[in-house]
Amino acid sequence: MFANLPPTFLLASSDSTLLAHLEPLLAASGARVDVALSLEAATASITGPDRPVLAILDSSLPGLDGGMTIDRLLASARTEESGRPLSIVLISDTVTQNWIDRLSENVIDDLILRNAEIPYWRIRIEMVLRNRHRAHELETFRESAAMNAQMDPLTGVYNRETILAMLFKETDRVQRMNGALSLVLLDLDDFGHWNSRLGSEGCDDLLCQVAARLTRLQRSYDLLGRPGKDEFLIALPGCSASNAVMVAERMRVEVFCSPFQVGGESIRLSACFGIASSKGRSSVVVLREAEQALAWARAAGPETIQCFGDCPEPTQSAFLTSASSDGLLAW
Repeated sequence: MFANLPPTFLLASSDSTLLAHLEPLLAASGARVDVALSLEAATASITGPDRPVLAILDSSLPGLDGGMTIDRLLASARTEESGRPLSIVLISDTVTQNWIDRLSENVIDDLILRNAEIPYWRIRIEMVLRNRHRAHELETFRESAAMNAQMDPLTGVYNRETILAMLFKETDRVQRMNGALSLVLLDLDDFGHWNSRLGSEGCDDLLCQVAARLTRLQRSYDLLGRPGKDEFLIALPGCSASNAVMVAERMRVEVFCSPFQVGGESIRLSACFGIASSKGRSSVVVLREAEQALAWARAAGPETIQCFGDCPEPTQSAFLTSASSDGLLAW
């Protein structure tokens, strides 16, 4: 009878005649029906771990005297964390202004008179569930759209605006917790060469592959974004500058040592790395230091790791040189 059947319906009433009529109707849907004979039992069901998606509350339920009592009950239900929306249908003897106000305020989803015929109950409950399902779909769509707006459409990592906003939040957290935070800003070497050789589609493929490899190296709480065309920014909470240099070394090996496959060709790709440590300072300052360190790394040559401040000297690797054989394309 009902689409997308929920696991549980709650029927809260002490009216034996009403229970005798409604419980079989609800059970016929295939859902489990919990019966509550008091306000306390109804509250326990709504706020419990197996809460229903539909609650039919009798206004004459012992303890349910209208007004703020209903509001408190529904407020507790709305604040419970659950992936399933809760719909409320109120049973009343009359249509009062109080119930009309609760409907207009979305405190309840529907009001059905006690003497309504069974076919009418069937239609109204189905309408309530359908409307709630559509509202849930709309909310899911909005959340998905908001998430998509945060992501780089090409690589699937955070875009520039989002990664910078998250960096501000992470810096605030580090300041409160007196923790460590380091940034690794990497830039692909001679990407203009690859763009002219492989074309935009081939380079897009390269960027996606780089992002995928970087993602595999991330911890669950690291942040990865793409602030520029051929740049990636990695925020490393809990990492000192020295540890960040080790992470960059690992990226240089595990991300760029193995060739990339584009258009049937094996491509040797490399990158320079600029590193800066927060030490509780403004994320704007730290990002500028990472950019400066990256500029120094570029000046030193491909595959260089440079840290801003008192850290190890710039390091370079030789596994991505044009002398590499195996028929690999290198720049």
